[in-house]
Amino acid sequence: MALPPNPAPLNPAMAATFAPPVPEARRWIEGVVFPPERPLLNVSQAAPVDPPPEALRRAIAESVIERPEMHLYGPVLGMGALRAEVAAQWSAAYGGRIEPAQVAITQGCNQAFCAVMSTLAGAGDEVILPTPWYFNHKMWLDMQGVRAVPLATGDSLIPEAEAARALIGPRTRAIVLVSPNNPGGVEYPAETLAAFRDLAREAGLALIVDETYRDFDGREGAPHDLFADARWDDTLIQLYSFSKAYRLTGHRVGAITASVARLAEVEKFLDTVAICPSQIGQYAALWGMRNLGPWVAGERAEILARRDAMRAGFAGLPGWRLLGCGAYFAYVEHPDPRPSPEFARALVQEAGILTLPGTMFMPEGDPAGQRQLRIAFANIDVPAITELFARLAALAPAGASA
Repeated sequence: MALPPNPAPLNPAMAATFAPPVPEARRWIEGVVFPPERPLLNVSQAAPVDPPPEALRRAIAESVIERPEMHLYGPVLGMGALRAEVAAQWSAAYGGRIEPAQVAITQGCNQAFCAVMSTLAGAGDEVILPTPWYFNHKMWLDMQGVRAVPLATGDSLIPEAEAARALIGPRTRAIVLVSPNNPGGVEYPAETLAAFRDLAREAGLALIVDETYRDFDGREGAPHDLFADARWDDTLIQLYSFSKAYRLTGHRVGAITASVARLAEVEKFLDTVAICPSQIGQYAALWGMRNLGPWVAGERAEILARRDAMRAGFAGLPGWRLLGCGAYFAYVEHPDPRPSPEFARALVQEAGILTLPGTMFMPEGDPAGQRQLRIAFANIDVPAITELFARLAALAPAGASA
C-alpha cells in the first residue's frame, strides 16, 4: 500500500531507515483465510504469547490497588529495590561484584540499547555489529546517522575478535554482541566473549553484550566470566530484558549494567524520553526475581525441549541446513530456488507459515540473506513444531529438485 506524501520535512536518516520487519511481515497475512485444519503457524516474532503466571498477575493486581507509588513518577534510573536485586543476583550468577549503582532499569531492552548507544556514538561514528544482526539495533543506528559496520560470522554464526580487529577505525565506538543470539540462536563461547572484551579494552571501545535470552541458555552455570574481571565496568555494558523470563512483554522492563559514570549519561537520555520506567512493570520484575526461580527453570526446560525438537526436525528435512538453534530461534538455509523474501511470503499461502527472511537480518545486497530464514519457535509448542516440519516436508520435493 502506497503511503501518502508527507507534507512536513522528514529527517533523512529516518527516511532511509527500513520499515520494522515484524509489522511488515504481519501485513503479509492480511486478508488471508487459514482453514481450520491448517491454522497459521506464526514463527515470525520472538515473544511469549501467554500472560505471566497467575501468582505474578495477582501480585501485579494487588500492587495497583495497595501501592500508591505504582501510579507516580519514580527514579529515572529505576526502582532502588529492583536495581539492588539485579546487582545481587547477577553478582552471584556471574561470580563477580556488581553494585546497585551500576544497574539502571529501562522501558524494555530496546530502550536500554538506544540509551547506551546515545551515550557512545553520534552521527558519523561507527559501531561493529556481527551479521546476521538484530534488526532493531541496525535501525536505531541508522536513525542516528551511525554507521553499522557488518562483521561476517560465516556458517558458525560465531564472530571472531581478530576479524573484528580489522574493522576498527578512527570513528569506531563500540562492538555489539548478542548471546544467546537473535536471530542466530547460537550461544557464544566464554572464550569468544573474553577475546572481544580484551580487544575492546585494547582499542578503547565499549563492548555491549545483549543477554536478553540469558535465562534460556542451554549451558549450566555462568555463560561467561566477564563480570569476574575486577575492571569489568571500564569496557563492558550488559543489556537484559525481563520480558521473556517473566512474560512481561507488555510491561516493557529491561536493564543496563554498566559503570556509574556511564549511567549518569544514560540518565540524561531516559529522563528526556520516558522520565522513569513503568512502576508496575518494575514491581512485577522484582516480584518475579524474588519468587519465580523454580517457575523460570521450568520455562527454560520447555524452551530447551522445543530447541531439541527443532534440531531433530531439521536433521530429517532434506535440503534444509540448520545454521544455529537456541534460545528462541532457529536460523536456517532453505532449499527453495526463490530468494528468501519471496519464499517467506509464499510460505504464508503455500504452508500457512509466517516467518522472516534472512534479508531482514543482513546488509543490503548480502547474498547469504537470500538463502536464509529465521524461525522463532518460542510461541509454538512441540506438537506445533511437529506440524511445522510436516508442512515444510511437503514443500521439500519442489525445493530439492530446483
